[in-house]
Amino acid sequence: MVYQLKEEYIELFKLIKLLDLVDSGAEAKMIVADAHVKRNGEIEMRKRAKIRKGDILDIGDVTIKVE
Repeated sequence: MVYQLKEEYIELFKLIKLLDLVDSGAEAKMIVADAHVKRNGEIEMRKRAKIRKGDILDIGDVTIKVE
């Protein structure tokens, strides 16, 4: 999956919610807090991590490339 970033960055939990990978922002925050998200190959546990162009996220079976 590819996400076209229109701003300088997007916060991690907002991106997860925006892509409809979860039903709510609270659920997105729980996924991050439970270490189910990898950013560029490393576990990302900061809910508000600034995701920028070039980042690759792995969330379960879904891989997201940010462009």
